[in-house]
Amino acid sequence: MPRKVNYGPDYDDNYDEYDYGYEVDENETPPQKETIKHSVWRCSICTYDNDETMSSCDICGVLHGPLLNNSIYDKKRTANIFDLKSSRVSSTVVGRDEAVKVSSMRSDSSNQSTEKGKHNRLDEINILKNIEVGPPAGSRTSDNCSASVQEGWLGHVDESSVAVNLRSSGKSSLSLMPKERNVMVDDSSSSRNGGEANSLTSNLENISFAAKSRHSNDAKPGRAISRAQYKPEKWMLPEKAEHSLTQLNLAIVGHVDSGKSTLSGRLLHLLGRISQKEMHKYEKEAKLQGKGSFAYAWALDESAEERERGITMTVAVAYFDSKRYHVVVLDSPGHKDFVPNMITGATQADASILVIDASIGSFEAGMDGTKGQTREHAQLIRSFGVDQLIVAVNKMDAVDYSKERFDLIISQLGAFLRSCGFKDSSVSWIPLSAVENQNLVSAPSDFRLSWYLGPNLLDAIDSFQPPTREFSKPLIMPICDVIKSPSQGQVSACGKLEAGAVRSGSKVLVMPSATIATVRSLERDSQACPIGRAGDNIAVSLNGIDGNHVMAGGVLCHPDFPIAFAKHLELKVLVLDGATPILIGSQLEFHIHHAKEAARVARISFLLDSKTGKVVKKAPRCILAKQSAVVEVILQEAVCVEEFSKCKVLGRVFLRTLGRTVAVGIVTRIVEEQQ
Repeated sequence: MPRKVNYGPDYDDNYDEYDYGYEVDENETPPQKETIKHSVWRCSICTYDNDETMSSCDICGVLHGPLLNNSIYDKKRTANIFDLKSSRVSSTVVGRDEAVKVSSMRSDSSNQSTEKGKHNRLDEINILKNIEVGPPAGSRTSDNCSASVQEGWLGHVDESSVAVNLRSSGKSSLSLMPKERNVMVDDSSSSRNGGEANSLTSNLENISFAAKSRHSNDAKPGRAISRAQYKPEKWMLPEKAEHSLTQLNLAIVGHVDSGKSTLSGRLLHLLGRISQKEMHKYEKEAKLQGKGSFAYAWALDESAEERERGITMTVAVAYFDSKRYHVVVLDSPGHKDFVPNMITGATQADASILVIDASIGSFEAGMDGTKGQTREHAQLIRSFGVDQLIVAVNKMDAVDYSKERFDLIISQLGAFLRSCGFKDSSVSWIPLSAVENQNLVSAPSDFRLSWYLGPNLLDAIDSFQPPTREFSKPLIMPICDVIKSPSQGQVSACGKLEAGAVRSGSKVLVMPSATIATVRSLERDSQACPIGRAGDNIAVSLNGIDGNHVMAGGVLCHPDFPIAFAKHLELKVLVLDGATPILIGSQLEFHIHHAKEAARVARISFLLDSKTGKVVKKAPRCILAKQSAVVEVILQEAVCVEEFSKCKVLGRVFLRTLGRTVAVGIVTRIVEEQQ
């Protein structure tokens, strides 16, 4: 939390006030100014005689000429009254019974303008005793902050208070005006003296200015602004070029050893993304380890552990271009131990390829209710909003390209996909062989596959409908990975831009730390880019933030539209087929985008009809397989979350236990938000 700034020590209220040389009675008019010599002018505040050439008082810094006037104030001068960017206030306490001398440190440009006699700029604010700034800089300030000047402090003015309204486009603003003993920024325009509340009218018109957007580094954002009020800037909206390709994030999922990495590597090689020289290197290395058939997979499985074990452990990213799309390949792990890593790919995907091993026994193992990952992967990608799917029936060469085997897989898996929510019109079935290069980028050459008359894999990818992008909404980018460079003091957040746009120099709010950072640079496809828009997978290099405040599972968002941070949520969930029942008090793993937390089921509110959504039973004891319900969960630690109706990507969740996914659902309500 930001700390309050306190300038100088505190004083008791009963100290002797400074004698200004005269007393002002409330019923009397203030004394007139004394006649002074032409060569000097007397300060109306401290009565110091200044040389005529001085534009401001040498003691207290007040400008030459009346600050307050009962006549119309020159509006042209008010536009530049406060220069918060170039002036720094320093205070020096002289003594308890002496006057306090306060001077402002001006910038070079301010000094030059003062020497030239330009009186249209107030570069400093005079403070007599002590300053108390409120509210804290880390919180949102009110649009109307007023400062009062007590009567008696300005003896030559009929009405002796000044109210200044500051409206700033930034998150924090500083309003400093002098008072008799203490200067305090208050929400009211009245000052209390001796227990009496006197409402004083300002002689100065309210001054409003639009400051450049400046945010405190430690900002605790409010949630007063509605997302409906957001209006994107022109640069945020894409300019459609004639021959530009739409980006498509394509997740490759499926059961372990179904050939996902081999399929991805072979496709990249055929499309020229992997050179023949690189491919020869992979083949040589694979043969040396006795794994010659893994050569194409090694183009994506680069770590020594992945190659030694022969499985994908993390999501590999690659790129290729088709006729319609710039495709971002997200090759996901298939082993059950790495399902949380697979989720990283599924949450970023616009469409998916579900790879099936057609060989005898392997397809059945993937469809097994307890250990098969084909079922779980299909359920997960659908729960994260993917509705366009290609089922790539791989290793058809192992079954002699049997049409009967292909039809059997369609009948069994098709029924399951429909139960997950996939429509038949959105699912394509492609028989192929990645190792023998059959039906990948061209029509199959093997006569045994002559019975298939549909599109090849690449054409099927081009048949996907273009994904919709939320360019006109506030920035949202869930962080899936963080890259730190301690030597250079830099930190980069990686992820998919789900909404809005960002560019170098933009201010972003990093949740859950609620810290404002500045975008230093952007990278897309490992290349520097000036702007990132919704749908792009980018790395955002940040300045002005501690690297420990940026973490996977967090979110980059617009400073005026912060993401909620909560641990008590209401969910609408569906328990999966074959899953264990969910009871009140059940301990589960709660997953949302790239965050994972321990959770406890605190309440089961309603049991719902899975088809109509109507309430079937209130306060049931448990939720069985294939049942839908409304539940409340309490997380061990708070996460970045939004209601599904407001933000789909931050409102989709799933629950796991003992290495298995037991339920998928959405966030319907944030019961209690963390402050």
